[in-house]
Amino acid sequence: MDNSSEIIGKILYKAGCRSAFGIPGGEVLFLMEGLKKSGIEFVLAKHENCAGFMAEGGYHADRAPGILLATLGPGVANAVNVIANAFQDKIPLIFLTGCVDEDEAMRYTHQVFDHSELLKSITKCSIRIVDGEVDTAINKAIAIMYDGQPGPVHIDVPIGVSSTCQPKREITLNKFSSSSSPAKGEDLETARRWFLESEKPLVIAGIDSLNDCSEKEVAEFVKKYQIPIITTYKAKGILPEDDSLALGGAGLSPLADKQLLPLVKNSDLKILAGYDPIEMRSGWSNPWNKSERVIEFSSVTNTHFVHQSNLSFICNVGEGLKSLSNGIAPKKIWKTEKPKQIRKKLKSIFSSNELWGPAAIIDVVRSYLPRDGVATVDSGAHRILLNQIWECYEARSLLQSTGLCTMGCAIPLAIGFKLKKLQCPIVAFVGDAGMEMVLGELATLRDLKLPILIVVFVDKSLALIELKQRKINLINQGVEFGSSNFPAIAEALGGFGSWIENREDLLKSLEGVFERETFTLLACKIEEKAYDNRF
Repeated sequence: MDNSSEIIGKILYKAGCRSAFGIPGGEVLFLMEGLKKSGIEFVLAKHENCAGFMAEGGYHADRAPGILLATLGPGVANAVNVIANAFQDKIPLIFLTGCVDEDEAMRYTHQVFDHSELLKSITKCSIRIVDGEVDTAINKAIAIMYDGQPGPVHIDVPIGVSSTCQPKREITLNKFSSSSSPAKGEDLETARRWFLESEKPLVIAGIDSLNDCSEKEVAEFVKKYQIPIITTYKAKGILPEDDSLALGGAGLSPLADKQLLPLVKNSDLKILAGYDPIEMRSGWSNPWNKSERVIEFSSVTNTHFVHQSNLSFICNVGEGLKSLSNGIAPKKIWKTEKPKQIRKKLKSIFSSNELWGPAAIIDVVRSYLPRDGVATVDSGAHRILLNQIWECYEARSLLQSTGLCTMGCAIPLAIGFKLKKLQCPIVAFVGDAGMEMVLGELATLRDLKLPILIVVFVDKSLALIELKQRKINLINQGVEFGSSNFPAIAEALGGFGSWIENREDLLKSLEGVFERETFTLLACKIEEKAYDNRF
């Protein structure tokens, strides 16, 4: 007979899981053993927050839900940030934790608090495993995790239950599917008439189109009808960004918004393809009025009210676009050159043609990384600039935190992705403050022997916050710090490290980085205030 932990492992294995990330504690030892026996390897991180991002990185690589494993008390509390990130960024993440048995909790308080109470606002559900219904609990958690928009679910496993043998019965994994197309009827016919009549249609695509695997359908739709497309940061690469229809990513750049929002306003039909505004700055709040024609395809009902749509269909995004366009022939649209002019203007505004600086660093690395290479980027001023300059040629080829915009994510995201796709070259872009947050994970990279490239923007400042302080005439405080010797730290923790101060040194230092059996850290010195007027 299998014990509870082995049943949990077998169901998660059937769900596609092959790795779990975290830090062990006495309360999860049987759980770790059950996962191992089921074919799910445990990967040790240095902090639960980073472990969660590693799990997310793996999900982006193979689309299997990530597993974060933590012990009770401090293990759970340490993971709150990454769980909140998964909730806002729509990441299917299974958070497995240990807890004391209910009878023991009545008379034992050490490290004990109500995990579900702490996590209830940042998870889709919190389920406590009970003896005899382990498979029911896990199947229920997976169903809720994928319902509508995906997100994190919490599963608390009491110590006593984790090792208890369960009644023998077939281990099953329930299969779930979403609606495949918009409902037929008057609204769909109205949408089709609007599409047929439109002369200046525009697509805005977001994370839902990735989550329901509609990247190909969105790209085919805009190519067939020659419709310009704006994507959120998460959706960059749905259409290769060297395509003339691609207007780049929108999110946090006022300079980009100054070009894109007037085009949105000028469009006579906005088609929202899985667009979730949680990634966007306030300028994207109510960007059109009620009289403008807007058709929305989404996996969930609009309850955010950041924008509204005349017609909204809850469906698979790709199937929705097929229903919208079925039988409608392409025609000449956008008789003006406005979309092409805006694309050209954006390329000019976010030019990488500088002798040295953050844009030059991005340019050199992008030119070196293969077309199918993957990048991750930490939050900060460099991320906003990078999202405007960096071209993506496939979906999920630039990984980041966008809903929560939390720091410390780039390196663990790269670790998790690389473990699933060992042959894929991957680079992590971080600021110097973000690098100092996760120095411990360099030791994780050492132990895993992963040839990941880390590029650090070194300006000894929280540049984005410093810039905001100056813009509202506040004194700079809490944003400046000393310079760490990052190359020396990298060498001490088993990697390669170099200081970089120009394009030539950077290009030379990139040679062979993906052939090593460890990580490479390139600390790129840039001037103070290097991001002024850049985004």
